[in-house]
Amino acid sequence: MMALSGEQVDFLVLGGGIAGLTFALEAAEHGSVLVLTKRNRSEGSTQYAQGGIASVLGPDDQFDLHVQDTLVAGAGLCKREAVEVTVREGPDRIRWLLSLGVEFDRDGGPDRLHLTREGGHSRRRIAHVKDTTGREIERALLAACSARGIRIVEDQVGVDLVTSSKVGLGGPNRVLGAYVLDRASGEIAAISARMVVLATGGAGKVYLYTSNPDVATGDGIAMAYRAGASVANMEFFQFHPTCLYHPQAKSFLISEALRGEGGILRNGAGEAFMIRYDPRKELAPRDVVARSIDAEVKRRGDDCAFLDMTHLPKSFLLEHFPNIYATCKEFGIDMAAQPIPVVPAVHYTCGGVVTDLMGRTTIPRLFAIGEASCTGLHGANRLASNSLLEGVVFGRRAALRAIEDLPEASGPLPPLPAWNPGDALDPEEGVVVTHNWDELRRTMWNYVGIVRTLKRLERARTRIKVLRDEIRDYYWQYKLTPDLVELRNLADVALLVVECARQRKESRGLHYLLDHPKPDDRWLRDTVLTRGDLD
Repeated sequence: MMALSGEQVDFLVLGGGIAGLTFALEAAEHGSVLVLTKRNRSEGSTQYAQGGIASVLGPDDQFDLHVQDTLVAGAGLCKREAVEVTVREGPDRIRWLLSLGVEFDRDGGPDRLHLTREGGHSRRRIAHVKDTTGREIERALLAACSARGIRIVEDQVGVDLVTSSKVGLGGPNRVLGAYVLDRASGEIAAISARMVVLATGGAGKVYLYTSNPDVATGDGIAMAYRAGASVANMEFFQFHPTCLYHPQAKSFLISEALRGEGGILRNGAGEAFMIRYDPRKELAPRDVVARSIDAEVKRRGDDCAFLDMTHLPKSFLLEHFPNIYATCKEFGIDMAAQPIPVVPAVHYTCGGVVTDLMGRTTIPRLFAIGEASCTGLHGANRLASNSLLEGVVFGRRAALRAIEDLPEASGPLPPLPAWNPGDALDPEEGVVVTHNWDELRRTMWNYVGIVRTLKRLERARTRIKVLRDEIRDYYWQYKLTPDLVELRNLADVALLVVECARQRKESRGLHYLLDHPKPDDRWLRDTVLTRGDLD
């Protein structure tokens, strides 16, 4: 049997990005912590975050301004208390990251951070490390975890949560642990935990084109839904306006910071077109810019738009965007001499597992933090660079609450039933999984994209339900593989997205419905789904 079988811990953390590692570092002095990552310990969305982390750090900035910018971007659906908590705790969390050794760029002195500006922000408030901020934060967090002896086990894929109702224990339903698939051995361990933390990231891979890494398959959201937790606002998927358009680039992200530093969006004829769509032009929030690019490309029949940085000195571009410059150069594009071809691609999951302001879900002892959660911070559209901020703020808040709740969960942990494979057979045809994976993601891209119609959503729902049934049959007939686990999760997430989108009969933020092109105040509420709502 694999090493994790029968493991018992106080805090089980699924996911090793900024939210999960923040939780682990805060909780480690109060109980045993086990962090599981799907692939290597640094592989996740955090390390790919380019732009930076937003916080009120400049002399001309104020908490109220950051709060207001977030509320405006969220198009009326942000929970103000979640915004206030995140914004006001931000500077302290930045100081904490500095104390761990994060080397943010400085501006004229060791005590003054260089701050940039991104779309939707009224001030320069983005602390960054060139254009590889996430990579540096991930490095520092992993180093701190190593120094404190926090156990991180790689190549572990979450299969399902174990709850008291699932195993027939009396009392209120609560989480008891999780079943986890070892990528190398194929064995499935039952891990008992007093508290389980979903820090599994987003679900961008449910779409054909995404800036997300391959691990972003919505595992935590799907597991929480199947366990009975409430999930909300899955219709709000943020399309990043500018991903590199190149057949070999695999949707490499072109940071919003380029537009913050004066980048101009042009169409195939070289015209700067954003003024036709929004007076804020390139600095409009992401939902507006993504829809504008989509509309302009479709209007002209172009393959892509172009982000023009050629009016800025090459030395400036090399200093501020070395990674983006080098990557574009690899694909034959010199951003100092020619505009960068760009298209929108799915970037961020604004909905997720419903939580309170301490990261608690609707299932006792189950927490969700980071992109897997729906805290109310982002509303109908996330403000740029608020994601890393949310991870570090709510990672700490969830840890504080879990530590406080730990005495209630004391005593012997109930033994979990071993995973029962039944009569499952060895997988026969990988092509079945591959074909369903491709069809699911194409269906989402074609019918549940930047602009939607009720007819397209109905078609998507019909096809995805068939796919989900096929995947379920295959799931129970054959032994689990990581690809099959992820495909099952993506099918659940896809249906959650479609159902939320079908329910919201208006256009707001990231959800643009041609049948109802205006916001409707009757929909100033979350779209909440719980187990059974998809059947």
